[in-house]
Amino acid sequence: MARTICKILGVVFVLVGLLGYAAPDLMGMHLSGMHNIIHLISGVLALYFGFAASLSAARTFSIIFGIIYLLLGILGFASPNTVAALIQAHQAPGAMGSMTPDNVVHIVLGIIFLAGALARAPHTTHIPTEGGHAAHP
Repeated sequence: MARTICKILGVVFVLVGLLGYAAPDLMGMHLSGMHNIIHLISGVLALYFGFAASLSAARTFSIIFGIIYLLLGILGFASPNTVAALIQAHQAPGAMGSMTPDNVVHIVLGIIFLAGALARAPHTTHIPTEGGHAAHP
């Protein structure tokens, strides 16, 4: 599941990173040049871990990015000026708006990354039959 989440969110990050230059107030967010670059880098990294890295590496990446984005969203509510400075939100058009849309998206991304990292594929169980051959459910 971690690799799938990396693939999906990698595409989303790259698209948002590119769209942010054309629509910097997309969905009420503050998509400054720095914020777009962060999205593009995050997207390329996620795509790498989704397509080329091992499952273990994809899980580790998803856990790390999940924690980072979750903490960024929480920090955005606790100290909005700190996050606004980090993503240079003051440079985005419409920068006077609330950071709430950015914070909510960061929290949702963190949860999705963590859920993808912690989800496991169902295991098949070896069930011996009378003839000694295995039957799979």
